[in-house]
Amino acid sequence: MNPLLQQNLFLIKEHIGMFKAANNFDIYNPETGEQMMTCREEKLGFFTKMFRFTKYKMMTPFHVEIKDLSGAPVINITRKSSFLGFALVNILDENGNMVGSMKRKFRLGGAKLELNDVNGQNLCTLKGNFIGWDFKISKDEQELASISKKWAGIGKELFTSADNYILSINENVSGNDPSRMHMLAAVLCIDFLLKEN
Repeated sequence: MNPLLQQNLFLIKEHIGMFKAANNFDIYNPETGEQMMTCREEKLGFFTKMFRFTKYKMMTPFHVEIKDLSGAPVINITRKSSFLGFALVNILDENGNMVGSMKRKFRLGGAKLELNDVNGQNLCTLKGNFIGWDFKISKDEQELASISKKWAGIGKELFTSADNYILSINENVSGNDPSRMHMLAAVLCIDFLLKEN
């Protein structure tokens, strides 16, 4: 696991764009303001790009690559085309090995993503409140991390699709815990699976 994932605070900042097919983010250390990673969706096919501008956007496949600033891979997140947006999302480590998956689940009163290990066993669950701007990642009612939306300003929020999130991982989660990959991937999937409808 990449050592960049051992810290507990991440600012995930979406690139601003009024008409954009790809979802691109930069990941910062919010305490220092230093950029740590990039997140790009570069392998978009022609038809995927076209469908991203329709009401079928949530059904399109995606392949998101998180890299450090040298260009070395950190995490890959992939999903095939999905009817109603409920297909399995695969999480791969820096070597391209599958380390787990996540799946969107129906839940009254808010959003829910199940984060599972490579064998399909539940590691933790992301749940959002009814308004949908704050999320908790927990296991057996114990909170492991929180995600909150960081407002970029009323103008940007009204006229662009840019979202910024703060991921705060609890100190009791070991720096080498592989679920950290799932947690960072889950922040990006808030946009891909829960918000872009």
